[in-house]
Amino acid sequence: MPTSENFPYQRIVDDLQDDILSGRRAPGDRVPSENELAAQYHTSRPAVRRALAVLKASGMIITEQGRGAFVRPKPQVQLLVTGSNYRRHRAAGLPGFNAQALEQGQRPRQVIREVSRIGAPAEVAARLQVDEGVPVIVRRRIFLLEGLPASLTDSYYPADMAAGTAIEKPERIKGGVYALIEDPDGPIRRQVARSTDDITGRMPTPDEARELGLPPGVPVFRVLRTVYDTEGRPLEVQDSLAAADRHQFRYEVEMR
Repeated sequence: MPTSENFPYQRIVDDLQDDILSGRRAPGDRVPSENELAAQYHTSRPAVRRALAVLKASGMIITEQGRGAFVRPKPQVQLLVTGSNYRRHRAAGLPGFNAQALEQGQRPRQVIREVSRIGAPAEVAARLQVDEGVPVIVRRRIFLLEGLPASLTDSYYPADMAAGTAIEKPERIKGGVYALIEDPDGPIRRQVARSTDDITGRMPTPDEARELGLPPGVPVFRVLRTVYDTEGRPLEVQDSLAAADRHQFRYEVEMR
């Protein structure tokens, strides 16, 4: 059976991987050059290139033309899903993603990609409790951390609730959509009460990997969230594709 002793490139992979996983090489740190690694491991540059290619394919390092290889930066946000968190962030006038990223020292940003009226896809229609093809308003956004894409999020709202409001405009909404929905003097005047999340993991499509800036080998989470008001009526279906290496999800549930 092949061992790392038989293959210098595998020893390089193993050592650099251990350094990265242990934190001895931090995100953004420069990896020794091909010449430095070849001298250190008494091997050839082709063997070094092979090792670096393995680490790049696994998502551990990135390469920059003319600069060399670096430990892949990993801005990451832990999303804690609780009712108290939601109300606290609402009181501060901040969307949940932005608020939690800021609390953890990350710089968040949201970019609106598209806002349009479409016929409800079957999966969305079932969660909004409407017929397939019924008009819904969709807001497609990309969420960034430290300037890097973190997730792609499409939010769907019943047109009979959202049509003619700021939800249908391709602009940011002060305090987020929930602030508008819950505004007692606004056009909707409904209160967010609870949500359910369905989470699955998979590998991204080539287009998804490109939009999220993912190297080969990095999976994504699909988070399908349905948000309800105090009367149990669906307000929103949020379909998010989150880069697995840039998110941690934590849910706290009171069992009583």
